[in-house]
Amino acid sequence: MTRKVQNTRQMLIDVARDLFAKYGKSNVTMNDIAEKSKKGRRTLYTYFTSKDEIYHTIIEIELEYILQVLRMVQDTSDDPEKKLTKHIISHLDAIKTIVSRNGSLRADFFRDIYEVERIRRKTDKIEIEMIKNILSEGVEKGVFKPINIELSAVIIFYAIKGIEAPYIRQTLSAVFERNKNSIVDSILKGIVVKNN
Repeated sequence: MTRKVQNTRQMLIDVARDLFAKYGKSNVTMNDIAEKSKKGRRTLYTYFTSKDEIYHTIIEIELEYILQVLRMVQDTSDDPEKKLTKHIISHLDAIKTIVSRNGSLRADFFRDIYEVERIRRKTDKIEIEMIKNILSEGVEKGVFKPINIELSAVIIFYAIKGIEAPYIRQTLSAVFERNKNSIVDSILKGIVVKNN
């Protein structure tokens, strides 16, 4: 893909994101995106076959953003307990960033939750692997109790994911901001060796 093609594609995505954020996905047409981008329908359809394809692309970009943030946590030399704490908080902060930059996509997220979940499956698997790596390191170093790493990683991942919806709806946001560490501590309580 040439630089010009990449730039045009990215511009179309940015225009669609702005329109979806302002009006909601269901209230935006391909024609609206073409007009706002000043590229015309033919150009738009050269890059994307439908509004749903653009929406999926935006979700995939946002999911990649979450993974980038979490990879930075993985790459630190922090001890496993601190790394897992940072992982949990970074995941939720990345979700908050995505929601705030996508405005009305928040509403579409809840209407189209099954579609979003389908797109997220691959990312979820990668994140579970990241958590498994942290847990393995923690067990190996005696920071975490001997646990079933596979099962614990899945449970921790779904605990984090379970906090997402109220956080996205902003019913948990202020409370979570004030009590982040104690919420994370309650997730870690069962696995951390007490005299660590």
